[in-house]
Amino acid sequence: MTLKAILFDFNGVIINDEPIHEELIADLLLGENLRSQPGEFAEICLGRSDRACIWELLSRRGRVLSEADLDRLLAQKSAAYKAKLAAMDELPSYPGLTELIEQFSEADLKLAVVSGALRSEVELVLDRLNLRQYFPIIVAGDDITTSKPKPDGYQLAVKLLNQANPGLELQPDNCLAIEDTFAGIQAAKAAGISVVGVAHTYPFHMLQRQANWVIDYLSDLELERVRSIIAGEGEPLLPEDQPAPAASDAEAEPTSCSDDSLANS
Repeated sequence: MTLKAILFDFNGVIINDEPIHEELIADLLLGENLRSQPGEFAEICLGRSDRACIWELLSRRGRVLSEADLDRLLAQKSAAYKAKLAAMDELPSYPGLTELIEQFSEADLKLAVVSGALRSEVELVLDRLNLRQYFPIIVAGDDITTSKPKPDGYQLAVKLLNQANPGLELQPDNCLAIEDTFAGIQAAKAAGISVVGVAHTYPFHMLQRQANWVIDYLSDLELERVRSIIAGEGEPLLPEDQPAPAASDAEAEPTSCSDDSLANS
């Protein structure tokens, strides 16, 4: 197959903001007279939408949220997130990001963002990073009622790219997803899309168990290698100077939470 599109995750791939989200979630719980638990953010929230994250955190504590309550908490967290970013002179993006996006654009590859973040947050960050023009298609948490690891966001991105580009005839196997979390990797693969995991959030060898292949840095992603792999002419080999470390038998397999119980996540 021919590579036609690159689908970017947002948090942890475009912007290095997971610590900000963890802090804001802890603050939100405190505002509800609740406390966060060690490791809970990574278990429940990484890779998933704020809606799914907040719903499950409060559900575990016996809180039953109405849609109005959930919308209020989402708006509260989003306002706090935007205030945090507004106070920063420079947003924490990743080295090599702009150069990689420019390379993909020059190669006439279609680009999209697929994220559980709110659209206003995605657009704010892309504008601040001067990248908005490269992403005519954004699938955000406002657009779908499920969260990764379900594939709905990726499926919608393929549909919207086809609508925006008549004659493209884009299929999932024409796409590459760039993800940093287990939930995101599972979502893309469930949509039939090959995934490269970037070790921004989890160790290389843990992502290697789930992604089609893994890189340490965005700058390690070589366009010609990607095209060769998508075309079935090559294997997703690791860079020679970055052999995969052996995983310890004592390490638990990563798991992600199901969204089947979420009425609107």
